[in-house]
Amino acid sequence: MANPSSTKLDWRTLVLLLLPPLFWAGNFIAGRAVSADVPPVALSLIRWGLATLCLLPFALKPFLRDRTHYLAYRWHVLGTAVTGVATFNLLVYWGLHTTSATNGIILNSFIPFLVAIFGFLLYRQHLPGNQLFGLLVSLAGVLTVVSHGDLQVLLTLAFAPGDVIIFLAMICWALFTLWLKQIPATIDRSGLMLCQVLIALALLLPLYVWESQTTTAHIEHAQTIWTLLYIGIFPSVIAFLAYAKAVSLVGSVRASVFIHAMPIFGSLLSSLLLKEPFHGYQLVGMLTIFCGIWLANRQANTSPTKL
Repeated sequence: MANPSSTKLDWRTLVLLLLPPLFWAGNFIAGRAVSADVPPVALSLIRWGLATLCLLPFALKPFLRDRTHYLAYRWHVLGTAVTGVATFNLLVYWGLHTTSATNGIILNSFIPFLVAIFGFLLYRQHLPGNQLFGLLVSLAGVLTVVSHGDLQVLLTLAFAPGDVIIFLAMICWALFTLWLKQIPATIDRSGLMLCQVLIALALLLPLYVWESQTTTAHIEHAQTIWTLLYIGIFPSVIAFLAYAKAVSLVGSVRASVFIHAMPIFGSLLSSLLLKEPFHGYQLVGMLTIFCGIWLANRQANTSPTKL
């Protein structure tokens, strides 16, 4: 089997790596947009309920075929379902009630570092120098975008209680990424995702019953419905399947570093959809992020690490 750390990026792999940050950038915006109408647990339950409907037509067959493999790797399957599907999204939606999207993006940018840290602590995996340097360069680009190129913005940035919640979500995603890598690539990712989503729904349902005692979801508006459909399809099904496949191809750290592209897509979406002006600092930040991603991948063929 080829070493994921030495896999070269062809255009198909690059698409797999770029689709998740594109759709997840939209998920942050969408989650913030409906936070006043749909409480966190209800939003998570609706999201994965819609994802299940999308998955069933093509994932049911591999799900049934690979069920013995899920038992063989039951702890990794359960761990990824709890951290990456159920808990991560619930914490993000909860945190967005009391913090800004900017703070969320900053915290999201620490995922690659958390993947590397937990990879070392749990599996004694070492981060090659070129990947560490690339991560630092791309992080500098992220901070340039979210601070509007003004260091003073970062120095005076205030963090809310929701930031702690979102940081816990980032820890969950780092663990999800590492445990996902431990599940063999020969197990079909669509069937695996259906299994993970069903576990997450079982965990979320009692929480929803508890939440519904005090909070009611309002989804009668057309804009809210379209937003929920987006959340249930693009950042859920398409992005998750692409990310799972990318992790199996190039490794956990190399896949997670592409999460730094989220502010790039956030800026582009704001310019295209909201007609917001495109600034010079955004271009500088984007170029810096892509430079960091390139640095993290260019010497991968010399690295023995399988992060």
